[in-house]
Amino acid sequence: MAEKRDYYEVLGVGKNATEAEIKSAYRKLVKTCHPDAHPDDPEAAEKFKEASEAYAVLSDKEKRQQYDQFGFAAFEQGGPGGAGGFDFTNMNDIFGDLFGDFFGGGSRSRSARSGPMKGANLKTSVRITFEEAVSGCVKEITLNQKETCDECGGSGAKKGTEPETCTRCGGSGRVMMRQQSLFGMIQSESECPECRGTGKIIRAKCSKCRGTGFTSRRARIEVSIPAGIDNGMSVRVRDKGEPGTMGGPRGDLLVEVQVAPSQDFDRSDTDLYSVVRVPFTKMALGGKILIKTVDGDVEYEVKAGTQTNTRIRLRGKGVPFLRQPDRRGDQYVTLIVDVPTRLSHREKKALEEFAKASGRE
Repeated sequence: MAEKRDYYEVLGVGKNATEAEIKSAYRKLVKTCHPDAHPDDPEAAEKFKEASEAYAVLSDKEKRQQYDQFGFAAFEQGGPGGAGGFDFTNMNDIFGDLFGDFFGGGSRSRSARSGPMKGANLKTSVRITFEEAVSGCVKEITLNQKETCDECGGSGAKKGTEPETCTRCGGSGRVMMRQQSLFGMIQSESECPECRGTGKIIRAKCSKCRGTGFTSRRARIEVSIPAGIDNGMSVRVRDKGEPGTMGGPRGDLLVEVQVAPSQDFDRSDTDLYSVVRVPFTKMALGGKILIKTVDGDVEYEVKAGTQTNTRIRLRGKGVPFLRQPDRRGDQYVTLIVDVPTRLSHREKKALEEFAKASGRE
């Protein structure tokens, strides 16, 4: 029989670990060795049992104190801890607290689903131009949207009939389940398989919605996209999702925005970056040039002797801040010498004369 490992070593924490650190370590460890998640690993069950035993002791203040003082002897037959062994009958409380439905069924404190519930959110996407992302816009999207069936009023039952209370769960939508585990019989609460958590059974289904309580229609929805939105962000449209159940409110519509790239600008948060090619003569002698911005062309005075790859800053010519539309980022412009690829005879002679005059032949 393998020698038992120190409980702190099993969980990978120090002896001064806090309750939260112990809980976090156990959560991470169990996810890597739970036998249900690793059915092909023969050692998973033993690792899981070892981790759970360690957590059962170290998560209990009194048992941890006994273990720190007496070690494993605290829980042996006749030891300070009592008659020996561990009581794992309440491990479901630990599992429910740590992992919710991970170990089969939710915790017993979970409320029944028989009351009003908000509808599910819908997700879709819309494509806009770079300029629309900067300035904001309104887009109309078309999608299939569920509506409460006007034939049965959303009950799903045939006209003239009513859904019956589920006899298995008594209308609560939840049932208690008992299952055998490594630590004995565990009792847990889960969704009623008979009524699927609704608490109702439909014997005669509505012919229009086929018992679902909903019908589908094509809907056109206007989406207001704020200035400054970036690629991959989403806009929430309230109450345009799926209908609620049992009188609950509708869910929301989440619209992911896909921004087309720009041929003129690169974006970093609220700042824009662009490149302008400037004739050699303007860089050497100075002069006015036009720079393209998202607001249109602006005039800029190039200083004489400006070198290629010089970067200038145009304040307030970037993208509006998403939550502060009155504020804007900046535009950074890199000036590059535009070297002509073809020269006329006159231009070539002029450059040769320049080279001689400047001693740069």
